[in-house]
Amino acid sequence: MTTVIDFIRHGEPRGGSLYRGASIDDPLSEKGWRQMWRALEDGNHWDRIISSPLARCREFAQALADKNGLAVSIEKNFREVGFGDWEGRSSAQIRKTHPQEYEAFYADPVHNRPDGAEDLHHFGQRVGAALEKAAAQYAGRHILIVAHAGVIRAALGHVMQAPPTAWYRAKVFNAGITRFQFDTPGKQLIFHNRTELPD
Repeated sequence: MTTVIDFIRHGEPRGGSLYRGASIDDPLSEKGWRQMWRALEDGNHWDRIISSPLARCREFAQALADKNGLAVSIEKNFREVGFGDWEGRSSAQIRKTHPQEYEAFYADPVHNRPDGAEDLHHFGQRVGAALEKAAAQYAGRHILIVAHAGVIRAALGHVMQAPPTAWYRAKVFNAGITRFQFDTPGKQLIFHNRTELPD
């Protein structure tokens, strides 16, 4: 029995590229909506849609579900990782004001968290548990999860057994699609950061 799980990162939110984490709930911008519809314009490929509770994911997930006559459920454990003091700030701002902290974070994001940020191991555990729960609940089906860059990095780490120190080596595009397959041999990454689904 094969279970296919697609993740799509939300499109660009209003306000552009910022560290939003879980506490800033900006909706998608017009550009963000266009990015999402363009990535998934080929129609209904799924049996179920699951979404982060945050508006930049949830509102599109509901619109896609309504368009295709699908059910959508909200999974709180697919919310973005908390960035603490960095939330609401751009990478350019942080590089300018705290260049050493910025470099240290990307060299080792486990031990150099922004003040008040969520523990990365804890984040990985909650995403991994939510992913396994979805795979078990919808075994043998094809599901879509609308989530965040951090969630997709944690899912990659879970499937590939990569430590959290390596997660930020993966770029995750707005509206980028990542596919995993769960079957008898185990879990596999099928593709990452596709801008459209394969035929």
